[in-house]
Amino acid sequence: MSEQTVFLVLLVGLVAVSGLLAWRLGAVRGELRTLSAKLARQRTAEQRQLRLQVAIDERERIYADLHDDLGAKLLSLIYSAQSPVQADLARAILQDLRDVVTRSRGEPGTLTDVLAQIESEARQRLAAVKAELVWDSAQELPDPSLDRGEALHLFRIVREGISNAIRHADVKRLRVRVRHKDQQLVLDITDDGTGVEMPIAHVGRGMQNMRERAAELHGKIDWIPGTTGGTKILLTMPLSADACSAEAATNA
Repeated sequence: MSEQTVFLVLLVGLVAVSGLLAWRLGAVRGELRTLSAKLARQRTAEQRQLRLQVAIDERERIYADLHDDLGAKLLSLIYSAQSPVQADLARAILQDLRDVVTRSRGEPGTLTDVLAQIESEARQRLAAVKAELVWDSAQELPDPSLDRGEALHLFRIVREGISNAIRHADVKRLRVRVRHKDQQLVLDITDDGTGVEMPIAHVGRGMQNMRERAAELHGKIDWIPGTTGGTKILLTMPLSADACSAEAATNA
């Protein structure tokens, strides 16, 4: 083989190797750009998560400070109140404060769990004003999970209804009934007080809040005269179709 041929072979090989190296270098650069973009997204996500955690920690600290400070003052008001009605007002505000403090901590649970908590709170409040609670809950209720918003709205509706009965109706006996019908939860609160004295169109902010919360639950709320005097608050709200189907299958 002549020197010229050897030179040409070497030149062709060198060009081929150079092309291969250029292709590989381009591939490596592409991989580096992809890796760099991935690391940048990861850093952004980590920074976002860090900011979120800082905000959560600060919110928890504020909630704890509110509870420790305002909670202590409200407890003092409860024990120094001049009447059971005044004590109940402070107690209801304290419970609202606790709702705010705990609203971001864990899941509230199922409908049964929430109703049990509502019953416990209602029993304590009514006992404090020497009134009787009659809690009548159907045995075979569907038991769907409730998110924090749903649980809070249900709590606040019942709490406001009891507050109105204590402060404005001179209640001595209050009945809460819980039923379900056609995939709807039906909850009514009936007191033995003075009854509805004004058109519902002229109700105050408390009742308006109850309406708004019922709407948030995709339900509705009405005030009607009780069958034996007093006022009945009637709340209906949809239950999840899955929960009702499961309960119907169980009863079949």
